Amino acid sequence: MSKPVGLDPVDLAIVAALQQDGRRPFTRIAKQVGISEAAVRQRVARLQALGAMQIVAVADPMRLGYKTMAMVAISVDGRSLARVAEAVRRLPEVSYLVLTAGTHDMLAEVVCEDNDHLLRLLSEDLAGIEGVRETETFMYLRLLKEAYTWSLAGAAEPGAAALAERAPA
Repeated sequence: MSKPVGLDPVDLAIVAALQQDGRRPFTRIAKQVGISEAAVRQRVARLQALGAMQIVAVADPMRLGYKTMAMVAISVDGRSLARVAEAVRRLPEVSYLVLTAGTHDMLAEVVCEDNDHLLRLLSEDLAGIEGVRETETFMYLRLLKEAYTWSLAGAAEPGAAALAERAPA
């Protein structure tokens, strides 16, 4: 896990404002938190440099033409976890990868063009990684919630940390 970085209430308020709207002008954020636009710009640059936040466009793969999403649980042979994780991380279809405790060693969210693409990924790409012992695939039937924000403890503006969710059609 990443080490936490020290954030003051102003930093938290800036993050909360950008969680609501990543395109919110720095001038508006500056007025909200009571500092200059230049100070907001510097703080955002610092937060990005520290890896505390990133500002990106979040695309909806289903609206971009991808038809199949799945979570793939992966079990690995003994001591090959780090090597397998690196190989899985490099697969372009993998959008999310975590190491886990429990029945499986890692979970990979994958985005595929269609079911045939998913089948190739499972039977050729993943099965071809030395050390992969077993996979279990959970196909997404309907995505009901996808959130990229959460409440920030200590945020200066209480309403600013409200969840911004994208509920697919």
